[in-house]
Amino acid sequence: MAEWHDNAEFWAGTGPYIFRELIRGKAAQEVERLVELISLPRGARMLDMPCGVGRHSIELARRGFQVTGVDRTEPYLAECRATAEREWLSVEWVQGDMREFRRPGAFDAAINMYTSIGYFEDQDEDRRVVAGMFESLKRGGRVVFELMGKEILSRTFRASDWHEEPDGTIVLEQRSLSRDWSWIENRWVFTKDGKTKEMSFSHRLYDGPQLVTLLEEAGFVDVTAYGSLAGAPYDDDAERLVVVGTKR
Repeated sequence: MAEWHDNAEFWAGTGPYIFRELIRGKAAQEVERLVELISLPRGARMLDMPCGVGRHSIELARRGFQVTGVDRTEPYLAECRATAEREWLSVEWVQGDMREFRRPGAFDAAINMYTSIGYFEDQDEDRRVVAGMFESLKRGGRVVFELMGKEILSRTFRASDWHEEPDGTIVLEQRSLSRDWSWIENRWVFTKDGKTKEMSFSHRLYDGPQLVTLLEEAGFVDVTAYGSLAGAPYDDDAERLVVVGTKR
């Protein structure tokens, strides 16, 4: 049986809830802060990997950046293409595994957003992702990882909660921590019109120093952890873990 991250049914089933309107609506502000954080000049070549439904790729293209979005899930890329075509935006969409993608020296910046690192049982697979991004950057290129850091989760953790989607679906989310606080197990239960569907997934948790070290081991320099895309300190008020590095 395929791991959850390689299971097309998982992404198709959870996509409407992972990328609900509340999340999509944050993309413009996130991109505005991202561009300022790493001082991106207009027209820079950007790698968004994985790009999901393209919310950041599209916003970057609207601002005049040359964008390549990489994702493994074809239905997501179909949505990306349709959105870009409606707005007459030129974006390159690539179906591929983020562990495998390489385009040596092609990009000025690369982003990995919305807790899209740590999927894999073997941490060497995370190292492959970071190494591919390093190889794909030009000299002086910047990389940005944005995720829920372990320190923030320790402050905000809830074992379960639920919400109702606009279409009437009730979504129950249950979570547990394992492996000495290095892993989180998630169980989502969807109920609508008397029918229930369940999805489970898990991933590695990174704290600030661990992610900084991961990037440094790949060759990045001047690696810095922030508490938001606005560049706030990574401290007890941090909203997200944002780690930025430079390819020398």
